[in-house]
Amino acid sequence: MRPDILEWIALSLTKGIGPVIGARVLERFEGPGAFFRASRNELEGLGLREDTFAELESGTPLAEAEEQVRSLETNGGSAVTLADEDYPDLLRKMYDPPIVLYFRGNLPTATEQPCIAMVGSRQCSTYGKNAAARLARDLAAHGVTVVSGLARGIDTAAHEGALEAQGLTLAVMGTGLDDLYPKENAKLAEKIGQTGALVTEFPCGKPPLPQNFPYRNRIIAGLSLGVLVVEASERSGSLITARLAMEQNREVFAVPGNITSGKSLGPNRLIQDGAKLVLDWQDVVAEFSYDVRLQMQAGEDHHQEAAETVVRPKPEDLSEPERRLLQLIGFDQPIHVDFLLVQSGLDLPQVMAALFELEMKDRVRQLPGKNFVRKL
Repeated sequence: MRPDILEWIALSLTKGIGPVIGARVLERFEGPGAFFRASRNELEGLGLREDTFAELESGTPLAEAEEQVRSLETNGGSAVTLADEDYPDLLRKMYDPPIVLYFRGNLPTATEQPCIAMVGSRQCSTYGKNAAARLARDLAAHGVTVVSGLARGIDTAAHEGALEAQGLTLAVMGTGLDDLYPKENAKLAEKIGQTGALVTEFPCGKPPLPQNFPYRNRIIAGLSLGVLVVEASERSGSLITARLAMEQNREVFAVPGNITSGKSLGPNRLIQDGAKLVLDWQDVVAEFSYDVRLQMQAGEDHHQEAAETVVRPKPEDLSEPERRLLQLIGFDQPIHVDFLLVQSGLDLPQVMAALFELEMKDRVRQLPGKNFVRKL
């Protein structure tokens, strides 16, 4: 961390100073250190509130910053500021970028690649989960960093798809680094931090309050060249992320869905309003600038090796029982093992053995209740 990180964190923690007023401070003073040493007369004109002046006089922000530095060290975190070269360039171009960004993992490496956000419903359908996992897997395998919010549903599928391709993914949190939410994604978060990064603008000690997540969505959009919405209701937070992307002149993509499903209303409406319809990863990359696509081409050999790791066995590599079951299992509707037993003409040991092999070969996914669905 840079030597003056304490003062930067203190500035971000000062009551009444958010990204907008923080930007005024940095325009007026050389850095946060000069701000904290300034007299009240020198601070006039910044639009500071009375409680902000009182807090500065008390020295509370600097004391809290010292505690944050200790918490970051305890949780294996780091911080990057607007003055650092490692601060993500796309995020810096936002109207109101965070003064300090906290992370655990390899943020500079992950943001060197083109970044695409993938968001959607927490209560996603099997179709949505499959689509998100496949698109994330293919994008990550071709040198795109997948950005999402670590939530249940589409976010989880997007992170898992990118990791499956041995690619990079960023998880933007609505809490501090010391408070993972949701708890069931703890192992996933650990995997993300090993190659990509966990990112947040919230200091340690910040719980998952509802008002945090719109701010989290703004960072998801700000880190990315565009936002891809997989499934979302008409009032989903994912559509807020898409709107934020539009406001920042970023691309908006959407995966079409069943017109009778409430989860498809969001992306289908976005397509009506001009979002790019996405059927595969090439539809996303096609909207990248020439320079970005050239950057991707430069690393083509490395990413091709990763892409090959996710190629599944060809049909001829499957046994007869495996092929028979695969013909009965669809991509969208989960199929119960009893149905497979009746329709396949196989006995129970054959069915269970074949299903086990199909899972190992990454052709099907088992859902709760002995239901199975085919993977894209």
